[in-house]
Amino acid sequence: MQTELSKKLGVEHAIFGFTPFPAVAAAISRAGGFGVLGAVRYTAPDDLKRDLDWIEGHVEGMPYGLDVVMPAKKVEGVTEADVEAMIPQGHRQFIRDTLAKYGVPELAEGEASGWRITGWMEQVARTQLDVAFDYPIKLLANALGSPPADVVERAHDRGVLVAALAGSARHAVKHKEGGIDIVVAQGYEAGGHTGEIASMVLTPEVVEAVDPLPVLAAGGIGSGQQVAAALSLGAQGVWLGSIWLTTTEAELPSPRLIQKLLAAGSGDTVRSRALTGKPARQLRTEWTDAWDDTNGPGTLPMPLQGLLVADAVSRIQKYEVEPLLGTPVGQIVGRMNSERSVQAVFDDLTRGFERAVDRINRIAGRSGQ
Repeated sequence: MQTELSKKLGVEHAIFGFTPFPAVAAAISRAGGFGVLGAVRYTAPDDLKRDLDWIEGHVEGMPYGLDVVMPAKKVEGVTEADVEAMIPQGHRQFIRDTLAKYGVPELAEGEASGWRITGWMEQVARTQLDVAFDYPIKLLANALGSPPADVVERAHDRGVLVAALAGSARHAVKHKEGGIDIVVAQGYEAGGHTGEIASMVLTPEVVEAVDPLPVLAAGGIGSGQQVAAALSLGAQGVWLGSIWLTTTEAELPSPRLIQKLLAAGSGDTVRSRALTGKPARQLRTEWTDAWDDTNGPGTLPMPLQGLLVADAVSRIQKYEVEPLLGTPVGQIVGRMNSERSVQAVFDDLTRGFERAVDRINRIAGRSGQ
């Protein structure tokens, strides 16, 4: 399952795995793919350094990368306190009322929220880069599109390729003009922040728009057959995120959440602004329903919504309040029916890919007779 891009990066399979879990990232690279650690939740540089040290000790010399969340334009001088002050009290009261309705206990005194994500902030994201560039990462990906020009230059000076996610061909062209090396065409089916275009339509549009830049297909991919389809559309690899959530190496905080993922079908997700303020696909729950209800206050723009709900999400997860319990995940959740190791997922992907290629070869052979 090799392409020009996978050969360039020195990986056996053109499978790029995004994950917030260091053990999963390392296992992806050891299995012959390319593990990419999500950095957005690392607010302390020492925490990121600790986990990159761990990856270095467990990746067995295989390549890996880092995913950050940075706006294309610099946003300096804005503190977390500044953002907090912008949050209306009516929204805070809505959260208090919703949590009280479901009997969600408070966090213990002094207990910090695990969901207080500030990695989008300029100073936090740049400290992440200060740490990451001390390690032999081979790829820097940005979930919000092209990072600032000076970040792209800094990565290139270190021989690090830069990837940016795009939800349309128009966005992809802007990434190419900004000096990006790889475009991740993320379809509507994907988990987390997505655009409006399905991957079957988006992938070939982006491939054509940014040629000769390599494109990774993302969204709705969780089998070898789907990998083969993505490559047949012109992609040089696939970018997978959701499929790793139920692997044995993952560290989801709630056993009940794992069971909800295993039981969910492909129709049990929704694109909602409830988590971050931008449309993000996630499990549909009574929490997302409450925020999407027209009788509610509505969500706030990013990053206000993320800070607003941080403590609430931590409480919901800690106490496993099942009606409200969810996580970002793509429509591929319908295939995630058992807990498996990362290696087992790779074995299934490669076998399915081989079956798909054999099937197409047989069809092509018959049509030529």
